[in-house]
Amino acid sequence: MEADKEDQLRIEVVNGAKAIFTKGLVEAGEGNVSIRIPKKDELFITPSFNQYTTLVKNEIVHMKFDGTPLSSGKLPSTEYRLHVAIYEARPKANCVIHTHSPFATMLSVVQKKIPVIMEEQIVFIGGSVDIAEFGKAHTEEIGEKALEVMGMKNGVLLANHGVLVCARSMGHVVKLAELIEKLARIYWGALQIGEPILISEEDCQRFKKHFDSLFATYVKKRKR
Repeated sequence: MEADKEDQLRIEVVNGAKAIFTKGLVEAGEGNVSIRIPKKDELFITPSFNQYTTLVKNEIVHMKFDGTPLSSGKLPSTEYRLHVAIYEARPKANCVIHTHSPFATMLSVVQKKIPVIMEEQIVFIGGSVDIAEFGKAHTEEIGEKALEVMGMKNGVLLANHGVLVCARSMGHVVKLAELIEKLARIYWGALQIGEPILISEEDCQRFKKHFDSLFATYVKKRKR
């Protein structure tokens, strides 16, 4: 890979990581951000026990999907298998973020999904934010459980663990991580007041075309 292109991808990961830290979606040492390397079974990912405030591009880890390191220095995030699971299943997914953002993680602990309460979640995420069954951290199992539940959507709550989102670009995946936390906070607040009123399936349909054309990462079935 050309040095300039490698630097650009590393910087994108750094910028995504600093963005989710600034937005309060992770604390030091938790969460992870990655970007797929085009046309290769490789990725750049934040290091294990990442320190967001001091993170620089040379600390971003280059590795193969099978776990083989291609850079020296820092060890990769221990959740790299979670990212690889998404990349292998979704060719359109170029970036992945995993956070422990407070309100979304709170819902994941009580294993309560976020139903469709706002139109923007249809456009960006594809609908409700469902709960994946509990999977052991740092294993292939957690990625498999996430994919089972995501279906055509771009995000999921990981039971008793946090949030997983994927997107076509770093800007979009940061937006999704932020959006799910916002939705979780709004949904939690609405539950304190009364029974939230959900958006009907009929009203959801008009936004799904925007999702499919602009933000979807799922593999579409070929027409026979």
